[in-house]
Amino acid sequence: MIRDACLFPVARLAVVAGPLLPAAGLAQATTATPEAGVAMQAVPHVSPADDRDFRVLTLDNGLTALLVSDPEADKAAASLNVDVGSAQDPADLAGLAHFLEHMLFLGTEPYPAADAYQGYLSRHGGQHNAYTATQDTNYFFSVEPDALAGALDRFSRFFIDPLFNADRLESERQVVHSEYMARKRDAARRHHDVLDQLLNPEHPANDFSVGSRDTLADRPEGEPGLRERVIDFYERHYDANVMHLAVVAPQPLDELEALITEDFAAVPDRGLTRPEITVPLADHARLPAAAEHRSLRDSRRLTFYFPVPDPLQAYRLKPVTYLANLLGHEGEGSLLQALREAGWADGLSAGLDRSDGRHALLSVDISLTPAGADQLDRIQASLFAAIDLIRRQGLEPWRYDEQARLAEQEFRFQQHGAPMREAMRLATNLSRYPVEDVSYALYRMDGFDAERIDTWLAALRPDNMLRLYSGPEVTGERTTPWFDVPWTPVSPDAGDAEPLAGLSLPLPNPYIAGDLTLLDGQDEAPVRRIDTPAFDFWQMRDASFDTPRVEWRFSLQHPAAGRDARQAALARLLAGWLQDSLNEALYPARLAGHRFEAYAHARGITLSFSGWRDRQGLLIDRVLEQLREGEIEDADVARVRHRLHREWRNAPQDALYRQADRTLAETLIRPQWPTEALLAASRDLDAATLKAFRESFLAELHLEAMAVGNQTVEAATREARTVAEALAPRLPAAAIPDLTPLQAEAGLPALTPDTSRDEFLVMRYLQGPDRSLANQARLAVLGRLLETPFYQRLRTEEQLGYVVNAGYRPLLDAPGIGLLVQSPSTDSATIQARIDAFLGDFAERLEALEERDLAPYRQAVHDDLLTRDTGLAERTNRLWRALAMDDTGFDRRERLAERVLAVTPDTLREIWPRLVDGGVVHITHDPGDDASDVMALKAELPPLPDGES
Repeated sequence: MIRDACLFPVARLAVVAGPLLPAAGLAQATTATPEAGVAMQAVPHVSPADDRDFRVLTLDNGLTALLVSDPEADKAAASLNVDVGSAQDPADLAGLAHFLEHMLFLGTEPYPAADAYQGYLSRHGGQHNAYTATQDTNYFFSVEPDALAGALDRFSRFFIDPLFNADRLESERQVVHSEYMARKRDAARRHHDVLDQLLNPEHPANDFSVGSRDTLADRPEGEPGLRERVIDFYERHYDANVMHLAVVAPQPLDELEALITEDFAAVPDRGLTRPEITVPLADHARLPAAAEHRSLRDSRRLTFYFPVPDPLQAYRLKPVTYLANLLGHEGEGSLLQALREAGWADGLSAGLDRSDGRHALLSVDISLTPAGADQLDRIQASLFAAIDLIRRQGLEPWRYDEQARLAEQEFRFQQHGAPMREAMRLATNLSRYPVEDVSYALYRMDGFDAERIDTWLAALRPDNMLRLYSGPEVTGERTTPWFDVPWTPVSPDAGDAEPLAGLSLPLPNPYIAGDLTLLDGQDEAPVRRIDTPAFDFWQMRDASFDTPRVEWRFSLQHPAAGRDARQAALARLLAGWLQDSLNEALYPARLAGHRFEAYAHARGITLSFSGWRDRQGLLIDRVLEQLREGEIEDADVARVRHRLHREWRNAPQDALYRQADRTLAETLIRPQWPTEALLAASRDLDAATLKAFRESFLAELHLEAMAVGNQTVEAATREARTVAEALAPRLPAAAIPDLTPLQAEAGLPALTPDTSRDEFLVMRYLQGPDRSLANQARLAVLGRLLETPFYQRLRTEEQLGYVVNAGYRPLLDAPGIGLLVQSPSTDSATIQARIDAFLGDFAERLEALEERDLAPYRQAVHDDLLTRDTGLAERTNRLWRALAMDDTGFDRRERLAERVLAVTPDTLREIWPRLVDGGVVHITHDPGDDASDVMALKAELPPLPDGES
């Protein structure tokens, strides 16, 4: 697997000149007279499929803004990237950049209330967040289009006149500390805490960045206080010249320009530039180096790092992408195939890790089996054998041209995402690349340059290597300073270890689509093309995304698939085996833009295909052949069983709030099997058992299928019939049991997740009285009303924890509201009492609620329900979910949105007592609590009534 080497860099730099590829289009731009204080720039090169209007401005203060007018957007969004991050933290205040990010949300001079920004967005269907990276801090939001002016006004003040409220300093310091505590068991952060010990200690990015109660403690007497240091950091590093803003909205460009000019012209111009880091990431005097550290999870990982020049300087040529493609290849002859066949690994990826504008790390990350953990030296020798093979045979123009062709193909039919994702992507890229390449940079490959590629290839040497192994068996002689990871330095020398044989470079890719013509034909909704008792096929011709792609879904349904934990585990094993056994054969298809996934569920197994219309049939045929006739080998089953067991054994290590969600679903949905039940039921499953299951599974199927995309009725129907002939379904839909939401009856005891986490948790789930559209609408509106005040009260004011949220949380079509607090130090009884107090106050607020107060929340929920699909896969998944809910008219969301507009203050007041006094589920955890037996509890629960729709 290749990780996109261009997604990680974070510094602006000089670029290498080169010609544009022919298909790079020029963005549409309207001609306008610039406003005073605004300079117009050239517009970006965009995909020919992108018909939005673009404009790039530089305000007099130096702030650069990219405006995108998308008349079809149903949200407006903005993202502002500041060229400063945790690498600029003072030596005595680790986490200051992150702490500053938090403080900016807590009031500005025109809007001093701590919830002014969040509350405005919530009332107008919006959302927001921010993140602090090594050299960037990014702030972003989305909102209803007609509320964009108010949102930008509030947003811009973060960068003009924040209050840095002294009375919020301690509470937000506690929130940052809670975030740190919530991340202490995160596997990636633990891994990088050890990596920091091997890298150059003088490099500012190789240090603690989150912040804690200790690192952000009050300053010694006589020194400037914490608030003064925050203000000083803000004034030293926040400046219009290092800010890049992107706005995506349906408004015309002239209107967007007027808003930006008005709101952001007052951002201070301090003449700053992006900070440069000249200190190397790695100290070459300490290389090579190696270490091992303890993993809290049942997982083993071996990562090789090579210090290299930051390839952002050569983004037009993609030298690291070229090498990572070869190192991360998973097809025939690849390093991963050799490791899989030896039984040593089950995954491999290659790409860029850290980068700072001058220096970076090229990494090869390998997921090991327990047997592989005993073969580290031979794996290292095999990696260098693969690198040597690339040196001898891999620098060939045709390989580069093939990668460039695929990149250009993806760019030509690029589908832009939701407005907020788009704004974040564009603002980030605007801070990295020249304006003309903001959309094109990640795809641009201007030509093969063997000498340039060899610059990076030459760095992949044993004497320029860091090797890091993690496993649960490691004891560790030392402990890292921030995440308490036991670790030990070890020798990086592999000695005379023998590499695995059989390595070869990939052949030309046979799955590259040739026919990329766009076909006419558009359906408003899926149409049932085949209607038989055993097989239903729905198709929707869709040309609206201007891409010759098709999405296929095949649901292979069996009456016993979810009957008990053993059957459920076998379905997962069969789906996992199918995908795993085709890994090498179908990896070229993945590179060519075709995707295949098999996943198990309560009704059986779904086969999902995404990709270009051309050559897709080859992929579908190969998967069906393997499903029906593929040889099930003991080694393959053992590998997949190990992967599933690892996932299930690691479930208690997941974030506590995720475990609460899982416990809720396991309790209130039938059938739904807990991970511990799946683990217990699957311990003795072997190849013979799986062969017998496959035979019985395929012998009794009901088949449902859907195709959405740029395809004719005739071709889609022909392909569907071919699949049906291969699978020969024979059961009617009535033979397949439904997934059933259960009723949370009064008196249900508190539930405790099966967890090894040492934090505290409360989730209170208020279940609706039935599954009617009317009650779904009421609870959806109530959930929106609860979001901001719950967060403001229990997180901002009472500082109970970092993970605090409330909102609408349906299970299938069963409505519910979830209120959740995860805390590092506050026990569940105290949290429960705080939630009780909040709900009591909210009931009083509900009594005083008037129509004019409710209207914006109601409209926001309505508009969210009808949010447009931003890509073909997103549309297909929505329609596929609708079909699974028997919404064969594909209009349930429209009917629900209509019901939302009928919600009144009186209907909310009427249902509220039934929620808080009726079907309430309490999920709690205090360290040391025993897990609940949810299977015994749910056995007594009746189905939740349908209600009147």
